[in-house]
Amino acid sequence: MANTPADDLLARLAGKQGSSDQGNDPWSDLAASAPAHEPVQQYESVGADEKLDSLLDRLNKMAKGDRAEAAPSPTSAPTAHEPEDDEPLDSYIPREPTTAREAGLTDTEIEALALKYLVSRGEASGRQISDQLKLPFLILEEQLRKMKYDQLVVYKDTTVANDYVYYPTDLGRERGKRYSEHCTYFGAAPVTLKDYIESVKAQSLEKQHPSIDDLRRAFEDLLINPDMFRRLGPAINSGRGLFLYGSPGNGKTSIAERVTRSFGQHIWIPRAIGLDGEILRLFDPSNHEEAPLPEENGLLHSAKLDRRWVRIKRPTIIVGGELTMENLEITFNTATGISEAPVQLKSNCGTLVIDDFGRQRMRTDELLNRWIVPLEKRYDYLNMANGKKLQVPFDQLVIFSTNLEPKDLCDDAFLRRIPYKIEVADPSEGEFRQLFKIMCPLMGFEHRPDVIDYVVKTHYETVNRPYRCCQPRDLLQQVRNLCLFEKEPLELSKERFDAAVENYFAVM
Repeated sequence: MANTPADDLLARLAGKQGSSDQGNDPWSDLAASAPAHEPVQQYESVGADEKLDSLLDRLNKMAKGDRAEAAPSPTSAPTAHEPEDDEPLDSYIPREPTTAREAGLTDTEIEALALKYLVSRGEASGRQISDQLKLPFLILEEQLRKMKYDQLVVYKDTTVANDYVYYPTDLGRERGKRYSEHCTYFGAAPVTLKDYIESVKAQSLEKQHPSIDDLRRAFEDLLINPDMFRRLGPAINSGRGLFLYGSPGNGKTSIAERVTRSFGQHIWIPRAIGLDGEILRLFDPSNHEEAPLPEENGLLHSAKLDRRWVRIKRPTIIVGGELTMENLEITFNTATGISEAPVQLKSNCGTLVIDDFGRQRMRTDELLNRWIVPLEKRYDYLNMANGKKLQVPFDQLVIFSTNLEPKDLCDDAFLRRIPYKIEVADPSEGEFRQLFKIMCPLMGFEHRPDVIDYVVKTHYETVNRPYRCCQPRDLLQQVRNLCLFEKEPLELSKERFDAAVENYFAVM
Protein backbone atom coordinates (compact mmCIF):
# COMPACT_ATOMS: atom_id res chain seq x y z
CA MET A 1 0.00 0.00 0.00
CA ALA A 2 1.32 3.42 -0.90
CA ASN A 3 2.48 5.74 1.87
CA THR A 4 0.20 8.53 2.92
CA PRO A 5 1.54 12.10 3.49
CA ALA A 6 1.07 11.56 7.23
CA ASP A 7 3.22 8.41 7.06
CA ASP A 8 5.97 10.33 5.27
CA LEU A 9 5.90 13.06 7.89
CA LEU A 10 6.16 10.54 10.73
CA ALA A 11 9.01 8.84 8.93
CA ARG A 12 10.92 12.12 8.64
CA LEU A 13 10.34 12.82 12.35
CA ALA A 14 11.70 9.34 13.09
CA GLY A 15 14.90 10.25 11.24
CA LYS A 16 14.18 8.25 8.07
CA GLN A 17 14.03 9.35 4.47
CA GLY A 18 10.81 7.49 3.79
CA SER A 19 8.61 4.74 5.19
CA SER A 20 8.73 1.29 3.71
CA ASP A 21 5.59 -0.43 2.56
CA GLN A 22 6.40 -3.68 4.39
CA GLY A 23 3.91 -3.13 7.19
CA ASN A 24 6.15 -1.04 9.46
CA ASP A 25 4.18 0.99 11.99
CA PRO A 26 5.26 4.65 11.75
CA TRP A 27 4.68 5.11 15.52
CA SER A 28 7.12 2.26 16.17
CA ASP A 29 9.63 3.98 13.92
CA LEU A 30 9.21 7.17 15.93
CA ALA A 31 9.73 5.34 19.24
CA ALA A 32 12.90 3.79 17.88
CA SER A 33 14.38 7.08 16.69
CA ALA A 34 17.61 8.49 18.08
CA PRO A 35 17.48 10.31 21.47
CA ALA A 36 16.97 14.07 21.34
CA HIS A 37 20.46 14.76 22.69
CA GLU A 38 22.13 13.05 19.71
CA PRO A 39 22.80 15.04 16.56
CA VAL A 40 20.00 14.95 14.06
CA GLN A 41 21.10 13.68 10.65
CA GLN A 42 20.99 16.36 8.01
CA TYR A 43 19.28 15.68 4.70
CA GLU A 44 19.36 17.30 1.36
CA SER A 45 15.88 18.77 1.08
CA VAL A 46 14.20 21.89 -0.11
CA GLY A 47 11.04 23.81 0.68
CA ALA A 48 9.00 22.25 3.48
CA ASP A 49 11.79 19.77 4.36
CA GLU A 50 14.17 22.64 5.17
CA LYS A 51 11.61 24.21 7.50
CA LEU A 52 11.05 20.87 9.21
CA ASP A 53 14.77 20.26 9.70
CA SER A 54 15.15 23.80 11.08
CA LEU A 55 12.35 23.14 13.57
CA LEU A 56 13.92 19.84 14.64
CA ASP A 57 17.24 21.58 15.15
CA ARG A 58 15.63 24.18 17.43
CA LEU A 59 13.87 21.43 19.42
CA ASN A 60 17.22 19.65 19.71
CA LYS A 61 18.84 22.76 21.21
CA MET A 62 15.97 23.23 23.64
CA ALA A 63 16.24 19.60 24.75
CA LYS A 64 19.97 20.03 25.32
CA GLY A 65 19.33 23.17 27.36
CA ASP A 66 16.79 21.36 29.53
CA ARG A 67 19.22 18.54 30.25
CA ALA A 68 22.11 20.92 30.98
CA GLU A 69 20.02 22.92 33.38
CA ALA A 70 20.50 21.83 36.97
CA ALA A 71 17.67 21.99 39.46
CA PRO A 72 18.80 24.30 42.30
CA SER A 73 16.37 25.91 44.69
CA PRO A 74 14.65 29.03 43.31
CA THR A 75 16.79 31.47 45.25
CA SER A 76 20.05 29.64 45.78
CA ALA A 77 23.28 30.89 44.30
CA PRO A 78 24.70 28.74 41.52
CA THR A 79 27.50 26.37 42.31
CA ALA A 80 30.96 27.27 41.09
CA HIS A 81 31.31 26.36 37.45
CA GLU A 82 32.27 27.91 34.17
CA PRO A 83 29.42 30.31 33.29
CA GLU A 84 27.49 29.44 30.18
CA ASP A 85 26.85 31.98 27.47
CA ASP A 86 23.30 32.61 28.63
CA GLU A 87 24.15 33.09 32.33
CA PRO A 88 24.64 36.52 33.91
CA LEU A 89 27.96 36.87 35.69
CA ASP A 90 26.46 37.76 39.08
CA SER A 91 27.43 36.15 42.37
CA TYR A 92 23.79 35.43 43.11
CA ILE A 93 21.05 34.44 40.67
CA PRO A 94 17.40 33.99 41.75
CA ARG A 95 16.09 30.86 40.06
CA GLU A 96 12.57 30.60 38.73
CA PRO A 97 10.24 28.52 40.93
CA THR A 98 8.40 25.58 39.39
CA THR A 99 5.59 25.32 41.97
CA ALA A 100 3.73 27.67 44.29
CA ARG A 101 5.26 25.88 47.28
CA GLU A 102 8.72 26.45 45.87
CA ALA A 103 7.89 30.14 45.46
CA GLY A 104 6.81 30.30 49.12
CA LEU A 105 3.25 31.24 48.18
CA THR A 106 -0.12 29.77 49.19
CA ASP A 107 -3.01 29.30 46.78
CA THR A 108 -4.91 32.01 48.65
CA GLU A 109 -2.10 34.56 48.18
CA ILE A 110 -1.95 33.90 44.43
CA GLU A 111 -5.75 34.01 44.20
CA ALA A 112 -5.85 37.35 46.04
CA LEU A 113 -3.25 38.97 43.75
CA ALA A 114 -4.91 37.63 40.58
CA LEU A 115 -8.43 38.67 41.62
CA LYS A 116 -7.35 42.18 42.64
CA TYR A 117 -5.65 42.59 39.28
CA LEU A 118 -8.70 41.30 37.38
CA VAL A 119 -11.07 43.55 39.34
CA SER A 120 -8.85 46.55 38.59
CA ARG A 121 -8.34 45.74 34.91
CA GLY A 122 -11.69 44.14 34.10
CA GLU A 123 -10.30 41.19 32.11
CA ALA A 124 -6.92 39.72 31.26
CA SER A 125 -5.35 36.67 29.68
CA GLY A 126 -3.47 34.14 31.75
CA ARG A 127 -0.15 35.32 30.40
CA GLN A 128 -0.98 38.95 31.18
CA ILE A 129 -1.70 37.95 34.78
CA SER A 130 1.56 35.99 34.80
CA ASP A 131 3.49 39.07 33.63
CA GLN A 132 1.79 41.26 36.24
CA LEU A 133 2.51 38.89 39.13
CA LYS A 134 5.98 37.92 37.75
CA LEU A 135 5.16 34.24 38.22
CA PRO A 136 5.63 31.40 35.70
CA PHE A 137 2.60 30.82 33.52
CA LEU A 138 2.38 27.16 34.57
CA ILE A 139 1.83 28.15 38.21
CA LEU A 140 -0.81 30.73 37.24
CA GLU A 141 -2.52 28.33 34.84
CA GLU A 142 -3.09 25.78 37.60
CA GLN A 143 -4.39 28.43 40.00
CA LEU A 144 -6.73 29.92 37.37
CA ARG A 145 -8.24 26.50 36.74
CA LYS A 146 -9.05 26.23 40.44
CA MET A 147 -10.55 29.72 40.41
CA LYS A 148 -12.73 28.77 37.46
CA TYR A 149 -13.85 25.61 39.25
CA ASP A 150 -14.74 27.79 42.29
CA GLN A 151 -16.74 30.07 39.91
CA LEU A 152 -14.55 33.08 40.65
CA VAL A 153 -13.63 33.60 36.98
CA VAL A 154 -15.00 32.53 33.61
CA TYR A 155 -13.53 32.20 30.16
CA LYS A 156 -14.39 35.18 27.99
CA ASP A 157 -12.29 34.37 24.97
CA THR A 158 -9.35 32.29 23.78
CA THR A 159 -5.90 33.63 22.97
CA VAL A 160 -2.83 31.54 22.16
CA ALA A 161 -2.61 27.80 22.80
CA ASN A 162 -3.54 26.75 26.36
CA ASP A 163 -4.53 30.27 27.37
CA TYR A 164 -7.79 32.16 27.78
CA VAL A 165 -9.08 35.61 28.55
CA TYR A 166 -10.41 35.55 32.11
CA TYR A 167 -13.28 37.64 33.44
CA PRO A 168 -14.23 37.83 37.14
CA THR A 169 -17.71 36.66 38.10
CA ASP A 170 -19.84 38.55 40.59
CA LEU A 171 -18.55 36.22 43.30
CA GLY A 172 -14.95 36.80 42.16
CA ARG A 173 -15.44 40.56 42.00
CA GLU A 174 -16.87 40.62 45.51
CA ARG A 175 -14.04 38.51 46.88
CA GLY A 176 -11.45 40.66 45.08
CA LYS A 177 -12.87 43.79 46.68
CA ARG A 178 -12.65 42.16 50.11
CA TYR A 179 -9.01 41.33 49.44
CA SER A 180 -8.41 44.98 48.42
CA GLU A 181 -9.90 46.24 51.69
CA HIS A 182 -7.07 44.48 53.50
CA CYS A 183 -4.32 45.44 51.00
CA THR A 184 -4.57 47.06 47.57
CA TYR A 185 -1.26 45.62 46.33
CA PHE A 186 -1.42 43.46 43.20
CA GLY A 187 2.09 43.81 41.79
CA ALA A 188 4.85 41.21 41.65
CA ALA A 189 4.20 38.28 43.98
CA PRO A 190 6.18 38.66 47.20
CA VAL A 191 9.32 36.73 48.12
CA THR A 192 9.67 35.08 51.52
CA LEU A 193 11.78 36.76 54.19
CA LYS A 194 13.91 33.62 54.40
CA ASP A 195 14.80 33.83 50.70
CA TYR A 196 15.64 37.53 51.05
CA ILE A 197 17.96 36.86 54.01
CA GLU A 198 19.74 34.17 52.01
CA SER A 199 20.20 36.60 49.11
CA VAL A 200 21.77 39.21 51.39
CA LYS A 201 24.19 36.62 52.76
CA ALA A 202 25.17 35.61 49.24
CA GLN A 203 25.75 39.23 48.13
CA SER A 204 27.08 40.59 51.44
CA LEU A 205 29.65 43.37 51.53
CA GLU A 206 31.74 41.18 53.80
CA LYS A 207 32.44 39.01 50.76
CA GLN A 208 33.71 42.01 48.79
CA HIS A 209 37.36 42.99 49.19
CA PRO A 210 38.15 45.99 46.97
CA SER A 211 41.78 46.50 46.03
CA ILE A 212 43.67 49.72 45.36
CA ASP A 213 42.84 49.33 41.65
CA ASP A 214 39.13 49.07 42.47
CA LEU A 215 39.37 52.31 44.48
CA ARG A 216 41.21 54.12 41.70
CA ARG A 217 38.53 53.07 39.23
CA ALA A 218 35.75 54.16 41.58
CA PHE A 219 37.32 57.58 42.18
CA GLU A 220 38.70 58.19 38.70
CA ASP A 221 36.63 61.38 38.31
CA LEU A 222 37.90 62.88 41.59
CA LEU A 223 41.30 64.20 42.61
CA ILE A 224 42.18 62.02 45.62
CA ASN A 225 45.39 62.17 47.63
CA PRO A 226 47.23 58.78 47.71
CA ASP A 227 47.25 58.98 51.51
CA MET A 228 43.44 59.10 51.42
CA PHE A 229 43.40 55.84 49.43
CA ARG A 230 45.52 54.13 52.08
CA ARG A 231 43.08 55.22 54.77
CA LEU A 232 39.90 54.55 52.83
CA GLY A 233 40.91 51.08 51.62
CA PRO A 234 40.86 49.24 54.96
CA ALA A 235 37.70 51.08 56.04
CA ILE A 236 35.85 50.04 52.88
CA ASN A 237 37.10 46.46 53.16
CA SER A 238 35.74 46.23 56.69
CA GLY A 239 32.19 46.72 55.37
CA ARG A 240 31.25 48.19 58.74
CA GLY A 241 31.12 51.94 59.11
CA LEU A 242 33.24 55.05 59.10
CA PHE A 243 33.24 58.74 59.92
CA LEU A 244 34.19 61.25 57.23
CA TYR A 245 34.77 64.59 58.85
CA GLY A 246 36.39 67.87 57.91
CA SER A 247 35.66 71.36 56.64
CA PRO A 248 32.67 71.84 54.32
CA GLY A 249 33.35 71.81 50.60
CA ASN A 250 36.19 69.28 50.56
CA GLY A 251 34.24 66.44 48.96
CA LYS A 252 33.04 64.27 51.86
CA THR A 253 29.69 63.62 50.18
CA SER A 254 31.38 63.05 46.81
CA ILE A 255 33.70 60.48 48.37
CA ALA A 256 30.82 58.74 50.13
CA GLU A 257 28.80 58.57 46.90
CA ARG A 258 31.63 56.80 45.05
CA VAL A 259 32.56 54.26 47.71
CA THR A 260 29.92 51.83 46.44
CA ARG A 261 31.56 51.73 43.00
CA SER A 262 34.53 49.87 44.47
CA PHE A 263 32.31 46.89 45.34
CA GLY A 264 30.62 44.52 42.91
CA GLN A 265 28.47 46.37 40.42
CA HIS A 266 25.07 44.66 40.67
CA ILE A 267 22.84 42.85 43.15
CA TRP A 268 19.40 41.23 43.05
CA ILE A 269 16.62 42.33 45.40
CA PRO A 270 12.95 41.29 45.57
CA ARG A 271 10.33 43.78 44.53
CA ALA A 272 8.31 42.92 47.64
CA ILE A 273 8.61 40.65 50.69
CA GLY A 274 5.69 38.65 52.05
CA LEU A 275 5.33 38.54 55.84
CA ASP A 276 2.44 36.36 57.01
CA GLY A 277 0.01 37.85 54.55
CA GLU A 278 1.43 41.40 54.78
CA ILE A 279 3.31 43.08 51.93
CA LEU A 280 6.60 44.91 52.56
CA ARG A 281 7.70 46.82 49.47
CA LEU A 282 11.49 46.86 49.10
CA PHE A 283 12.29 47.96 45.54
CA ASP A 284 12.18 51.76 45.40
CA PRO A 285 12.79 53.41 41.98
CA SER A 286 13.75 56.67 43.72
CA ASN A 287 16.64 54.95 45.54
CA HIS A 288 17.38 51.93 43.37
CA GLU A 289 18.66 52.09 39.80
CA GLU A 290 17.52 49.13 37.76
CA ALA A 291 20.24 47.36 35.75
CA PRO A 292 18.58 45.03 33.22
CA LEU A 293 20.48 42.02 31.99
CA PRO A 294 22.28 42.32 28.64
CA GLU A 295 20.48 41.25 25.51
CA GLU A 296 19.45 37.62 25.77
CA ASN A 297 21.74 35.33 23.84
CA GLY A 298 20.34 32.00 25.00
CA LEU A 299 17.07 30.28 24.18
CA LEU A 300 16.23 29.60 27.83
CA HIS A 301 17.85 32.72 29.26
CA SER A 302 14.73 34.40 30.65
CA ALA A 303 13.03 31.18 31.67
CA LYS A 304 15.44 30.36 34.49
CA LEU A 305 15.33 33.70 36.32
CA ASP A 306 12.76 34.54 38.98
CA ARG A 307 11.03 37.68 37.68
CA ARG A 308 9.89 38.65 41.18
CA TRP A 309 13.45 39.86 41.71
CA VAL A 310 14.98 42.91 40.07
CA ARG A 311 18.64 43.46 39.20
CA ILE A 312 19.91 46.84 40.40
CA LYS A 313 23.15 48.70 40.74
CA ARG A 314 24.57 48.24 44.22
CA PRO A 315 22.67 50.97 46.10
CA THR A 316 23.99 54.20 47.58
CA ILE A 317 21.30 55.89 49.67
CA ILE A 318 21.97 59.37 51.06
CA VAL A 319 19.88 60.91 53.83
CA GLY A 320 20.54 64.30 55.36
CA GLY A 321 18.93 66.71 57.77
CA GLU A 322 15.47 65.37 56.90
CA LEU A 323 16.16 62.02 58.60
CA THR A 324 13.80 61.17 61.48
CA MET A 325 13.24 58.13 63.66
CA GLU A 326 10.19 57.24 61.54
CA ASN A 327 12.48 56.76 58.51
CA LEU A 328 14.27 53.98 60.40
CA GLU A 329 11.11 51.94 60.96
CA ILE A 330 8.66 50.19 58.65
CA THR A 331 6.11 52.70 57.35
CA PHE A 332 2.54 51.42 57.06
CA ASN A 333 0.11 53.14 54.70
CA THR A 334 -3.33 52.79 56.24
CA ALA A 335 -5.06 53.75 52.97
CA THR A 336 -3.43 51.02 50.87
CA GLY A 337 -2.43 48.46 53.50
CA ILE A 338 1.11 48.34 52.04
CA SER A 339 4.23 48.61 54.21
CA GLU A 340 7.36 50.43 53.02
CA ALA A 341 10.86 49.27 53.99
CA PRO A 342 13.09 51.70 55.96
CA VAL A 343 16.24 53.21 54.48
CA GLN A 344 18.63 50.78 56.16
CA LEU A 345 16.80 47.80 54.64
CA LYS A 346 16.79 49.40 51.18
CA SER A 347 20.53 50.00 51.42
CA ASN A 348 21.49 46.41 52.29
CA CYS A 349 24.53 45.19 50.32
CA GLY A 350 25.32 48.83 49.51
CA THR A 351 26.16 52.11 51.23
CA LEU A 352 24.06 54.28 53.52
CA VAL A 353 25.35 57.84 53.87
CA ILE A 354 24.19 59.96 56.81
CA ASP A 355 25.05 63.38 55.39
CA ASP A 356 25.45 66.44 57.65
CA PHE A 357 25.44 64.17 60.68
CA GLY A 358 24.57 66.14 63.76
CA ARG A 359 22.06 68.38 61.95
CA GLN A 360 19.15 65.91 61.80
CA ARG A 361 15.72 66.70 63.15
CA MET A 362 16.37 64.24 65.97
CA ARG A 363 19.08 64.16 68.60
CA THR A 364 22.28 62.39 67.62
CA ASP A 365 22.13 60.12 70.67
CA GLU A 366 18.71 58.85 69.51
CA LEU A 367 20.13 57.76 66.17
CA LEU A 368 23.26 56.29 67.71
CA ASN A 369 21.32 54.36 70.35
CA ARG A 370 19.01 53.02 67.64
CA TRP A 371 21.95 51.61 65.67
CA ILE A 372 24.47 50.75 68.35
CA VAL A 373 23.49 47.05 68.30
CA PRO A 374 22.90 46.65 64.52
CA LEU A 375 26.33 48.10 63.72
CA GLU A 376 27.99 45.45 65.87
CA LYS A 377 25.70 42.44 65.39
CA ARG A 378 24.93 43.02 61.68
CA TYR A 379 21.19 42.51 62.12
CA ASP A 380 18.29 44.78 63.04
CA TYR A 381 14.81 44.39 64.51
CA LEU A 382 11.79 45.99 62.85
CA ASN A 383 8.18 46.17 63.97
CA MET A 384 5.28 45.50 61.61
CA ALA A 385 1.97 47.36 61.94
CA ASN A 386 0.32 44.17 63.20
CA GLY A 387 2.77 43.99 66.11
CA LYS A 388 5.04 41.31 64.62
CA LYS A 389 8.78 41.85 65.24
CA LEU A 390 11.21 40.89 62.47
CA GLN A 391 14.90 40.17 62.54
CA VAL A 392 16.40 41.45 59.28
CA PRO A 393 19.96 41.82 57.93
CA PHE A 394 21.87 45.03 58.59
CA ASP A 395 24.50 44.62 55.88
CA GLN A 396 25.71 47.93 54.51
CA LEU A 397 28.62 50.32 54.84
CA VAL A 398 27.30 53.18 56.99
CA ILE A 399 29.15 56.45 56.40
CA PHE A 400 28.63 59.36 58.78
CA SER A 401 29.62 62.55 56.98
CA THR A 402 29.94 65.62 59.18
CA ASN A 403 31.58 69.00 59.46
CA LEU A 404 31.86 68.55 63.22
CA GLU A 405 34.34 66.62 65.32
CA PRO A 406 33.09 63.04 65.92
CA LYS A 407 34.09 63.21 69.59
CA ASP A 408 31.74 66.17 70.03
CA LEU A 409 28.79 64.21 68.61
CA CYS A 410 28.91 60.84 70.35
CA ASP A 411 30.44 59.00 73.28
CA ASP A 412 33.28 56.52 73.35
CA ALA A 413 30.96 53.49 73.33
CA PHE A 414 29.62 54.43 69.92
CA LEU A 415 32.95 55.58 68.51
CA ARG A 416 34.34 52.14 69.35
CA ARG A 417 31.76 50.59 67.00
CA ILE A 418 32.82 52.93 64.18
CA PRO A 419 36.51 51.95 64.06
CA TYR A 420 37.48 54.24 61.15
CA LYS A 421 37.49 58.04 61.47
CA ILE A 422 38.93 59.70 58.39
CA GLU A 423 39.52 63.43 58.09
CA VAL A 424 39.00 64.94 54.65
CA ALA A 425 41.58 67.73 54.88
CA ASP A 426 41.90 70.93 52.87
CA PRO A 427 43.77 70.52 49.56
CA SER A 428 47.32 71.76 49.23
CA GLU A 429 48.11 74.67 46.91
CA GLY A 430 49.33 72.24 44.25
CA GLU A 431 46.13 70.20 44.45
CA PHE A 432 44.09 73.40 44.36
CA ARG A 433 45.80 74.48 41.13
CA GLN A 434 45.34 70.98 39.71
CA LEU A 435 41.61 71.21 40.37
CA PHE A 436 41.46 74.38 38.26
CA LYS A 437 43.33 72.58 35.49
CA ILE A 438 40.85 69.68 35.58
CA MET A 439 37.71 71.81 35.78
CA CYS A 440 38.56 74.40 33.09
CA PRO A 441 37.97 72.13 30.04
CA LEU A 442 34.89 70.66 31.70
CA MET A 443 33.42 74.16 31.96
CA GLY A 444 34.40 75.07 28.41
CA PHE A 445 37.43 77.24 29.29
CA GLU A 446 41.01 77.13 28.14
CA HIS A 447 43.25 76.78 31.18
CA ARG A 448 45.36 79.90 31.76
CA PRO A 449 48.02 79.42 34.49
CA ASP A 450 48.74 83.17 34.69
CA VAL A 451 45.12 83.95 35.63
CA ILE A 452 45.05 81.11 38.21
CA ASP A 453 48.32 82.50 39.70
CA TYR A 454 46.58 85.86 40.08
CA VAL A 455 43.57 84.25 41.82
CA VAL A 456 45.77 82.29 44.27
CA LYS A 457 48.02 85.21 45.18
CA THR A 458 45.36 87.95 45.29
CA HIS A 459 42.34 86.19 46.76
CA TYR A 460 43.93 83.47 48.89
CA GLU A 461 47.50 84.13 50.00
CA THR A 462 46.95 87.83 50.65
CA VAL A 463 43.88 87.31 52.85
CA ASN A 464 45.03 83.96 54.29
CA ARG A 465 41.92 82.23 52.94
CA PRO A 466 41.90 78.39 53.23
CA TYR A 467 41.61 76.29 50.07
CA ARG A 468 38.51 74.15 49.55
CA CYS A 469 38.03 71.44 46.92
CA CYS A 470 34.69 72.85 45.76
CA GLN A 471 35.91 76.40 45.12
CA PRO A 472 37.56 75.95 41.68
CA ARG A 473 34.33 74.51 40.32
CA ASP A 474 32.15 77.15 41.98
CA LEU A 475 34.28 80.10 40.90
CA LEU A 476 34.54 78.83 37.31
CA GLN A 477 30.77 78.42 37.25
CA GLN A 478 30.34 82.07 38.23
CA VAL A 479 32.83 83.19 35.57
CA ARG A 480 30.94 81.11 33.00
CA ASN A 481 27.59 82.60 33.96
CA LEU A 482 29.08 86.11 33.69
CA CYS A 483 30.37 85.35 30.16
CA LEU A 484 26.97 84.04 29.13
CA PHE A 485 25.23 87.10 30.55
CA GLU A 486 27.57 89.48 28.72
CA LYS A 487 27.33 87.34 25.55
CA GLU A 488 31.11 87.10 25.47
CA PRO A 489 33.28 84.07 24.58
CA LEU A 490 34.12 81.72 27.44
CA GLU A 491 37.49 83.07 28.46
CA LEU A 492 39.25 83.42 31.81
CA SER A 493 40.27 86.90 32.93
CA LYS A 494 41.38 88.59 36.13
CA GLU A 495 38.42 91.00 36.09
CA ARG A 496 35.89 88.20 35.81
CA PHE A 497 37.50 86.30 38.66
CA ASP A 498 37.42 89.48 40.79
CA ALA A 499 33.67 89.69 40.21
CA ALA A 500 33.23 85.99 40.96
CA VAL A 501 35.19 86.18 44.21
CA GLU A 502 33.25 89.26 45.30
CA ASN A 503 29.96 87.40 44.91
CA TYR A 504 31.12 84.03 46.24
CA PHE A 505 32.89 85.24 49.40
CA ALA A 506 30.56 88.16 50.17
CA VAL A 507 29.55 86.82 53.59
CA MET A 508 32.24 84.18 54.06
